[in-house]
Amino acid sequence: MAKILLVEDDLQIAETVSNWLKSEHFEVIHCDDGADASYRLKAQTFDLGIFDWELPGMSGLDLCRNYRASQGAMPILMLTGKDSMADKIAGLDVGADDYLTKPFSLKELSARVRALLRRPAVVVSNVLELGSLRLDTQKHRLTKDGAEIQLMPRDFALLEFFMRNPDIVFSSEALLNRVWNDESEAGSDALRTSIKRLRKKLDSGDNEADSVIENIPRVGYRFRLPK
Repeated sequence: MAKILLVEDDLQIAETVSNWLKSEHFEVIHCDDGADASYRLKAQTFDLGIFDWELPGMSGLDLCRNYRASQGAMPILMLTGKDSMADKIAGLDVGADDYLTKPFSLKELSARVRALLRRPAVVVSNVLELGSLRLDTQKHRLTKDGAEIQLMPRDFALLEFFMRNPDIVFSSEALLNRVWNDESEAGSDALRTSIKRLRKKLDSGDNEADSVIENIPRVGYRFRLPK
């Protein structure tokens, strides 16, 4: 039986959706607060999440963004009253897998849920290897050519994100949203400083053009695939 986390602050909608999904033989855990849902996602394992867009404590958008930033792989369906294409793209950009606009058919909801659950599971490995770099996220250990390299926690998190997404250009804003969970720390200066420290630890020479982290002017940064 698939276990679903439903995050919806409208209790009438939550009760209707929960009862329907339970009748479809799903186990449903309900939260009406985004912050509480974030805690549950850290403490428990779910097969699928259904997040309302506007929630107290933390929006469904931020809940999804933070979950993906922590490498959460569970499929996520967003429920919202927002129906513009810009809003839909915003939801998908932070890591939602599907989008359902209120009011919606319960039969369509369960069809979307079944479709998402049929997708192959994404395996999030604890060990990442690219070229001479080997990063063990569980042991919080990085080696280059077998030699251990010490990193600050935020630099380690940034490198992990880069290594999970090599050869993809990310804007500064996207990197801050996905790696910096504490907004008080998030800023372009903090990002540049973290990248500078990573380059100092990882690069073989002083030429920035050959750095493992490439700066694309006016676009963002890319972690280069080893040649």
